Amino acid sequence: MRGGLMVCGTTSDAGKSHLVTGLCRMLARQGVRVAPFKAQNMALNSFVTPSGHEIGRAQGAQALAALAEPEVTMNPILLKPTGERTSQVIVRGEPVGHFSAHEYHEMKPALLDLVLEALADLRSRYDVVIVEGAGSPAEINLLDHDIVNLRIAFESGLPAVVVGDIDRGGVFAALYGTVALLPDHYRPLVRGFLINKFRGDPALLGSGIADLQRRCGVPTLGVLPFLHDVALDAEDSLALAGHRPRAAAPAVSDSLDVAAIHFPRLSNFTDLDALAIEPGVSVRLVDSATALGSPDLVILPGTKATVADLEWLRARRLDEAIAEQRRGGTLVLGICGGYQMLGRHISDEVESKRGEVEALGWLDVTTTFGARKITRQRRGIAMGRHVGSYEIRHGTTERGAQAAGWVHLDDVYGTEGDGAVDLDDASVLGTSLHGMFEEDGFRATFLTEVGRRRGKSFVPAGVSFAAARESQFERLADLIEGHVDRHALDHLLAEGALR
Repeated sequence: MRGGLMVCGTTSDAGKSHLVTGLCRMLARQGVRVAPFKAQNMALNSFVTPSGHEIGRAQGAQALAALAEPEVTMNPILLKPTGERTSQVIVRGEPVGHFSAHEYHEMKPALLDLVLEALADLRSRYDVVIVEGAGSPAEINLLDHDIVNLRIAFESGLPAVVVGDIDRGGVFAALYGTVALLPDHYRPLVRGFLINKFRGDPALLGSGIADLQRRCGVPTLGVLPFLHDVALDAEDSLALAGHRPRAAAPAVSDSLDVAAIHFPRLSNFTDLDALAIEPGVSVRLVDSATALGSPDLVILPGTKATVADLEWLRARRLDEAIAEQRRGGTLVLGICGGYQMLGRHISDEVESKRGEVEALGWLDVTTTFGARKITRQRRGIAMGRHVGSYEIRHGTTERGAQAAGWVHLDDVYGTEGDGAVDLDDASVLGTSLHGMFEEDGFRATFLTEVGRRRGKSFVPAGVSFAAARESQFERLADLIEGHVDRHALDHLLAEGALR
């Protein structure tokens, strides 16, 4: 099979990413060399490729589903919001600066050729490329500068399907309205609809589906039932409330309560996924002092705006609430931006441009932000266990005399230490590394220690994060296999073959 297809949605979170992931796995298990592509992604969750480039987390996961190595060509432009109207713009995996929404909108026409070249490159090397749109393709105020939706399909000769989320209501109006708003030269590209997240009897949709096709000439290729517990590698915080897959906890194990601080610019919160699938571990997102409670572990996760989110933490008096729990035996872990907050000072002329800022002072470390962004995969040892991880940071954190290294790194980037542990009572830990909890052995050892410090006996259930992720890929592929017209889908894929 050779070809291609664009997957658009009526809204954000309609299910585009899941559908692309499922299509990639379905085709890969049929022996098709398939790759995902998204021209422009906006997400605070990102993935570091083996070559050290930063792409959207969803495209990294889709590549894994496709049994392909994630590469920067799969997501040539990534936007990481830093404020209400500003984002860091990453092109070909490297940051090019911080821009307002208006400034970036003016940049987009100049980026179109780069996007089309990246897609053409992938199509020359893979049998099939599944292209994901962003938001809605019918944002009429943005169509003249479109570099991610139907402009790409039009320029590349790809048919498109549009996904609608029936769980939110109004799916027929959303699908019809999407096509009706499109310019005449884009409308014929939409060759099928997919209704997603349906609960109930699909027969009840029969007359509506037929009437929809009569009104706009676009057939519905499938009705996909609502899938519970599919939330790994989420692209943005819209999915934070989703259920995570988990097995039963051992009967002899005490439960653990993990409170993760929900920063306004929370990034790479997928660090929490591997904790959330662990039986007997409850992961809560907390944004106020009253909601903190008395957890066994507090995590200060990554953030795209370290100084601003530190100020937010203090304004909500969460720093005082965490300090009180720490005195009661709660372990505190900071990851990346959260680690930087735990130190004595942050010197930042890059991200916030605030100069030297007093941090929480719970670890004897200081952080200096540099213009160069460090993005790379790392391997090492922590708590006697092997860890695979990755770095995405501008800040370089140095330890003082009252802090010891926590992770020993030994890989192609050299032998060095990362992170810090408080030497007084080891109640505060920090690391620059993301993804450590995806290593099952380390996660089990770490959580056992969390329980021990609180006088609890936590027994790891032996769950595999990699197996849980693979199960998600397979379930999404099965969903498409069982509920989409495969003959029609294969025909559309073939239409997208290079001429």
